[in-house]
Amino acid sequence: MFNFFKKREDNLVKDSNSTKINYEDAVDIANYFESLTGVSFDLNTSILKNKLTTFCRHHNLYSFEELMQRSKNDGLIRQDLINALTTNETYFYREFSQIKELLSVITSSKKSSVKILCAPCATGEEPYSIVIAILEKFPSMNVHIVGIDINTEALKKAKKASYTFRHVNKLPTQLLEKYFTSQKETYELKDDIKDKVTLKQANIFDDSFKDLGKFDYVFSRNMLIYFEQETKLKAKKILESMRIDNTTDVFLGHADLFE
Repeated sequence: MFNFFKKREDNLVKDSNSTKINYEDAVDIANYFESLTGVSFDLNTSILKNKLTTFCRHHNLYSFEELMQRSKNDGLIRQDLINALTTNETYFYREFSQIKELLSVITSSKKSSVKILCAPCATGEEPYSIVIAILEKFPSMNVHIVGIDINTEALKKAKKASYTFRHVNKLPTQLLEKYFTSQKETYELKDDIKDKVTLKQANIFDDSFKDLGKFDYVFSRNMLIYFEQETKLKAKKILESMRIDNTTDVFLGHADLFE
């Protein structure tokens, strides 16, 4: 008779309409997300559960199972989920040693134009950094970058190209003055740099990814760290297939290590 007063579990309750709410087991939705994007999660942490629970409550979904089913059938929910679970923290001139290496390779090749793939491009700092660095070294170079990402919110920010000081503080002052318009609290990238970057929503595991064509150089930094070993190898093979010259290395991030 005292069951009425029993404390309910946080992740398994019923509302007034007897709708079961279950935010307990994230394994299936995590596996589904990995099959969708290649991104894997540490299921021993509470971070994933917290993100998924917040997402479900925001979208009026009562369980992770319902979330998975809706995601499979609703493209908008699926994209919102991708946006919620993919991170995009970066800044200009990050891991600049690799960009310097690119400049050295271009010098040796004696190219007058370059086409570069940047996957992922996140909120734009990386592809725009590459453009700036190339133009500083080769002012007359015809450079074009295709930046891709699965996160549509990140791409919106990349297209806007408005950054706080935290994102540009690695740039020398002369480059800030040359390539940005300073506002009260932001730095707006000038259009002549933005115009050299084409931004697209794409998943490297989709067959349509290869429709982007071939590139002189391929950058894919700090993406493989989110993949399991088998998926890393698959992704690396796909990225390598995008090169015009098979002897040119793919520029991977220092954290994108293979076992």
